[in-house]
Amino acid sequence: MNKPKFVYVTYINTTPEKLWNALTDGEMTKQYWWRHRNASDWKPGSTWRHEDYDDSKAVDIVGKVVESQPPQRLVVTWALPADAQNEAKHSRVTFEIEPYMEAVRLTVTHDELEPDSAMLHSITEGWPKVLSSLKSILETGKPLAMSTGRRSRTAA
Repeated sequence: MNKPKFVYVTYINTTPEKLWNALTDGEMTKQYWWRHRNASDWKPGSTWRHEDYDDSKAVDIVGKVVESQPPQRLVVTWALPADAQNEAKHSRVTFEIEPYMEAVRLTVTHDELEPDSAMLHSITEGWPKVLSSLKSILETGKPLAMSTGRRSRTAA
């Protein structure tokens, strides 16, 4: 059975290095990703966590770093903490960063998703919001206002 995937492509007026940093540095992610940090050493095989910036015990997503080629490619697994031990419930996110003219093309592919799952519905709405705010902060120095405060647990 084919599992669904979600692909989002955006062009950002930045450098690959600045984009990589914005994806992997907790001080940056808290600014555009609802006060959350992505925490890891970003080495293949290491764990990573998408956690509340102010309370690192509040973790929304966990996974492992599958591939890390700064500043071009990052692949991580993606799961709810309750599903951390059940690899069948893990999906995968690939960030591909490529120079394009005087900008950078970011392609985010979230695949290996469960058909019609809550996760699929959540990321379909969530990724465009997160990546739009990421683009905004890199190009203007300011994230989208909607992404700077605390996100309710029910919002994408």
